Amino acid sequence: MPEPSATEAIRVSVPAGLPSLDLVYPALEQLWEAHDGVPLRERMRLETAVVEIFVNIVQHAYRADRADPAEQDARRLDLVLAASDAGIEATFSDNGEPAEIDLSQVTMPDTESESGRGLAMALAALDDLSYERIGGRNRWHLLVRTPPAA
Repeated sequence: MPEPSATEAIRVSVPAGLPSLDLVYPALEQLWEAHDGVPLRERMRLETAVVEIFVNIVQHAYRADRADPAEQDARRLDLVLAASDAGIEATFSDNGEPAEIDLSQVTMPDTESESGRGLAMALAALDDLSYERIGGRNRWHLLVRTPPAA
């Protein structure tokens, strides 16, 4: 899927750490202000998936760096948010380790599991979730289709 043009998109580039999640919420608010016709249900679906994928990237793509603070500082996570004819979209790009995942095999873990729900929740919230590795970067594309304008 083509990336939205710079004039339409809201772009955020942050250190790949959980505290940076606080910088994502204002970007989502900016998206909703620019596209106030997006229904609340679709907004909530995208927000849920954005948070889950963000946390998944931070926890898994940088696992090998946890022992080396210098490496942690070099890790970046980029997010592009946009509305298009297809719906509302988020695209994450990061320079972490490749995700070795088959999204078609992701399921919700049993109730006793302490982790493993993030991707399953994102998949349930989204109309489309894709992952690819391009040029040494992970790329996650999230899409929620929106109803046609009345």
